[in-house]
Amino acid sequence: MRTKVKTIFKIRLKKEDTVIVRSGKYKGKIGKIVATHPSLNKVTVEGVNLAKKSVKPNKQYPQGTIMEITRPIWVSKVGIYDTSTKKATKVSYKVAADGTKKRVMKSSGKEII
Repeated sequence: MRTKVKTIFKIRLKKEDTVIVRSGKYKGKIGKIVATHPSLNKVTVEGVNLAKKSVKPNKQYPQGTIMEITRPIWVSKVGIYDTSTKKATKVSYKVAADGTKKRVMKSSGKEII
């Protein structure tokens, strides 16, 4: 019998990074990453890929309601936003002299904080 192996993808983007959407319905929209999902190869970006969800009546919403929630988007559709060039860029890594690994923007060479 075969067992299904769960793949965990290496995502170079982290929570709180500012990203720009490269393709799709929200192309050109800039937002912060709220959550990363390495097992799905997706990230959740604030204000991007909004969906409506019906909520049944409960104590918080006695009448019930329709809420807007942000859904995850594929990592390949977003790129880290470089403020100096106002475009998306790739992420590379540099190792400092003391041995610490830093994330760096490929286009400008600036360190990502």
